[in-house]
Amino acid sequence: METMINIGPLGTTDALCVAFTVLAWAVIGWVIEHPPASRPSVSLLMKEYRREWMRQFLTRQPRIFDASMIDSLRQGTAFFASASLIAIGGGIALIGNPAAVVGLAKDLTLPADATGLQLRVLLVIVFLANAVLKFIWSNRLFGYCAVMMAAVPNDPADPLAPHRAAQAGELNITAAISFNRGLHSIYFALGSLGWLLGPYVLIATTLLTSAMLIRREFASESRKVMLRVA
Repeated sequence: METMINIGPLGTTDALCVAFTVLAWAVIGWVIEHPPASRPSVSLLMKEYRREWMRQFLTRQPRIFDASMIDSLRQGTAFFASASLIAIGGGIALIGNPAAVVGLAKDLTLPADATGLQLRVLLVIVFLANAVLKFIWSNRLFGYCAVMMAAVPNDPADPLAPHRAAQAGELNITAAISFNRGLHSIYFALGSLGWLLGPYVLIATTLLTSAMLIRREFASESRKVMLRVA
């Protein structure tokens, strides 16, 4: 009763576990971006802080600090994009020559089918590829935000200044959303490594990854700090 669904050497259990992982990734991302009104996520709270940043930016002279902050955010997106690309390269190399991993799997009495291992690594690469695309877009959006900030008139009394600052704030928020989505994909890429040990381990690592993300967004110390009024 192993093969109602076959993906090469993989069977129904593997297919269902992969579907569960992808569903968990999608649902967790949606919940974080659309939390209950009574319990906002860290990502949602940070949206208001980013808007407040642009309101303070209007009257800050000089604005060197703000330029440094945007540059730092762009460097972060570039770092994660580069790291993810390197990891993808390693994964592709592994798919092209799985002999070393097959030998290790045999030593550890794990499933040692070459095609099966390639498919398991491919899941990790798919998550990493999504992360790279999100980081690249985030980097570009932070660049747009920097240009918009430069377009804010120096005189806070200028009627155009609040509008331009608000536009910069929304671009900043959009860039942060894309960056967070990239990070979530990296988390699930790491969780997907559990599939190398079997489909049930994949379920366990997926649940662990989901729980970690939920805790950080809804029950972390950083969230408590953000919610403090005074």
